Amino acid sequence: MNKITLLAAMGLCAGMTLLGACSGSDAPLERAADADENGSTPATTYTADINRQVLQELPFADEQDFIEAQRGLIASDDSLTVRGKGDKIIWDQPAYNFISGEAPDSVNPSLWRQAKLNNIHGLFKVTDGVYQLRGFDLANMTIIQGSSGWIVVDPLTTAETAARAVEFARQHLGDSAISAILFTHSHIDHFGGALGALSAAQTKAADIRVIAPAGFMDESISENVLAGPTMNRRAEYMYGMPLPRTPRGHVDSGLGKEPGIGTVGILTPTDLVDHTGQNLLIDGVSFVFQNVSGSEAPAEFTFYLPEKKAFCGAELVSRNMHNLYTLRGAKVRDALAWSSFIDEAAEIFGEADVYFGSHHWPIWGQARIAEFLEVQSDTYKYIHDQTLRMAYKGYTPIEIAEQLELPSALQKSFSNRGYYGTTSHNSRAVYQGYFGWYDGNPANLNPLPPEDIGRRYIASMGGADKVLNIARQAFAEGDYRWVATLLNHLVFAEPENKEAKALLARNYDQLGYQAESGPWRDVYLTGAHELRHGKTGKTQDLSVAKDMVVHSPRSNFFNVMAAQLNGPKADGMEMTINFVFTDLGETHVLTLKNSVLHHRQAEADPDANATLNISHDLFLDLALGQGDMKDLLFSDELSIDGSKIDLARFFALQDKLKGVFSIVTP
Repeated sequence: MNKITLLAAMGLCAGMTLLGACSGSDAPLERAADADENGSTPATTYTADINRQVLQELPFADEQDFIEAQRGLIASDDSLTVRGKGDKIIWDQPAYNFISGEAPDSVNPSLWRQAKLNNIHGLFKVTDGVYQLRGFDLANMTIIQGSSGWIVVDPLTTAETAARAVEFARQHLGDSAISAILFTHSHIDHFGGALGALSAAQTKAADIRVIAPAGFMDESISENVLAGPTMNRRAEYMYGMPLPRTPRGHVDSGLGKEPGIGTVGILTPTDLVDHTGQNLLIDGVSFVFQNVSGSEAPAEFTFYLPEKKAFCGAELVSRNMHNLYTLRGAKVRDALAWSSFIDEAAEIFGEADVYFGSHHWPIWGQARIAEFLEVQSDTYKYIHDQTLRMAYKGYTPIEIAEQLELPSALQKSFSNRGYYGTTSHNSRAVYQGYFGWYDGNPANLNPLPPEDIGRRYIASMGGADKVLNIARQAFAEGDYRWVATLLNHLVFAEPENKEAKALLARNYDQLGYQAESGPWRDVYLTGAHELRHGKTGKTQDLSVAKDMVVHSPRSNFFNVMAAQLNGPKADGMEMTINFVFTDLGETHVLTLKNSVLHHRQAEADPDANATLNISHDLFLDLALGQGDMKDLLFSDELSIDGSKIDLARFFALQDKLKGVFSIVTP
């Protein structure tokens, strides 16, 4: 998935508890007379008409996807609810039972169709000796029958959902042991549940092979650590985390229903795939790998099973357009390289009779697989090439996104529709990848901040009442993008203006209802939800990530500390602090000078202001907020040499997160 790794994937506040906390809420707005119990307003006639028009533009009579999505079904669980610590619901498939029949006016029919397909869940036979568990989490778990047991591919996001999936498979396929685990790539929905399938001790005791792409451990753990607090907050919007599961709320993420939020862990690979054409015999099954690192994930492989003529595309391809840029925030992906990897897969695995992936449902038949791969490849390459063509002519990212449409030849099937990524924001990603954030216009080189712009716009237009009247008229005419622009300025100028916030929320409802992209819908509707109800202010239990972050290099935590140093407050201060991990025989020296915090692994500095002696396990407990802080600080596993006052002054420089930051309000 573009997804969501480490702490951000689970809706957690990333970073050390010592360095920050999550909180915050806002006063709710009065519920509109025509709103449902969650405050969401109905679709307008403009939205209903736009959504009905979609039915005329796409081949909804084509049922092939539904045939393939149900092919090979062995069993399904109509009460598939997974609970975790404190009886918390981690996965709730029945919550989506409302998705049936024709699309309501409040959902784009194309997204509704994808949501119905993603609702088809259970244990499926893909081909002889290959099975998939779909609908137990955002991603699929694949089981390949080996000589002595099961080869498990991508053990889902959480230990709880993975354990439930394995249990379900054993109920219907027999009580087989697990002989190997494959992680196709470094996103958490493909490895986070590993310890629900097999514990680390079981893996080591049974000498079980764990195969992953080269660079997997570094990429899987570190991707979101530094960017975690911001990426986590934006992930709430991208996945509609605060939204109810209703026809006016979250219906689907395009790539699957939603990410599971539970206990995550990781297993250290025993074998690494580092080149295309690499062959491995895994529990008697021959695998041919393709290294596609740098496409959808920074560490990723696909593989081919020559004896079964089966191609696993991992997340190089999926049954929708993927993200070149993910809305939660991540490094831009290389569209040209991505397209080239798909072309390479089509060439070297061209004899495949069946394709299956890490998301969605399989495809059978060489001709259909070839067509699918061609459309996927050409979609990314078209967006890449045409973005550059228009950039050559001086068009800006906004102008390119407004004009760029896929050609008719690439709009004939549903397999590359913008259910997850979109042509609009992917074209901006291509531009950003080559040219960065600046569009070349001097007016955009050093613009005023949003609150200042808002106040000046509103004053120039004659005041808040006049702007509200203009917005009401535009809303009545269905001009929702213009309303969003107007009222965003007004809300940033007057954040306590309840009429402006209420109308902007109603407006975001309509933009969300019209969106074909699951993340776009969730972004708009989450914005509406926060305008009405305020920020959630939820604090998540970081301890569920301990089995994963235990593998994180200590340098990652010190990078977070450096990023959270309050530079102005540290101005003029110089300090050296030793961190000694007593059980690892490892010391890190932190030096503060010029309001910059540096760290290096080295021998303890004898002239340091203070030395913190701590076990790695206790360090993680403190970082993850696990246990009583007073008890932890007085533990035998922690001691301080040197100036305790200086150490306290050092930690006081950490800029703690005061609350969940605002997005739709100042």
